[in-house]
Amino acid sequence: MKSLIVYGYAVLLVLNSIPNLVRAKRKEKTNDKHKYEEIFETPKMVSQKVLAKTGSSVTVVGNEKLPEGPVLFVANHQGLFDILVLLGYVGKPIGFIAKAEIKKIPIISNWMEMLHCVFINRANRREAIQVIRQGTSHLQNGHSMVIFPEGTRSRNNHVGEFKAGSLQLGMKAKVPIVPVAINGTYKILEENEGRISPASVSIEICDPFLPEYYQGKKSQELAKDLQLAVEKALLQLDDQAS
Repeated sequence: MKSLIVYGYAVLLVLNSIPNLVRAKRKEKTNDKHKYEEIFETPKMVSQKVLAKTGSSVTVVGNEKLPEGPVLFVANHQGLFDILVLLGYVGKPIGFIAKAEIKKIPIISNWMEMLHCVFINRANRREAIQVIRQGTSHLQNGHSMVIFPEGTRSRNNHVGEFKAGSLQLGMKAKVPIVPVAINGTYKILEENEGRISPASVSIEICDPFLPEYYQGKKSQELAKDLQLAVEKALLQLDDQAS
């Protein structure tokens, strides 16, 4: 029953966001340098409200470490609610690399386009090159992005191997790459066989990896460094939760 209430509430919030979407599309055409922060307020608010409706709490550590300007966030991926947690609490307007199927979902896909998300058809490997180009372009134009280099949800608090390919976005754009540890989102949905339950979620924003650090490194080496940073932060979050 709780799951139906949360899903219904989320649908209602999305429908009620239509007037803001219309205003956002008009705002995007202006020269206001703060327009994307204003556009992002609606996805941020919707995400926070849906998470609150699940009964979950979110604690963020390390926001002060975020550098100015666009960054590539690199996060572990415990569950579906990771995206809402990041939208609601990471501290910057962000876009994601998302499955092409989401483009068929009205309103949500429109908001994702406003956030400069990149859509990929995972069945077509050739699209990966285009995705890297598009994501790199977004970063170079000032829009922060998020990737989940494990490639799939872990559905627990273990971190899978970080794949190096997606890091090309940040390395080519030469922006700070910020590891993010997410802990507890799998307890909202995945741990309960698809039934929504409240959970205590923690996020730790780690020290950024600046271009002068990773330039000259191989992407595989950088992937290992980022994975270690996330794993270390995740252990600390686990210790704090216990």
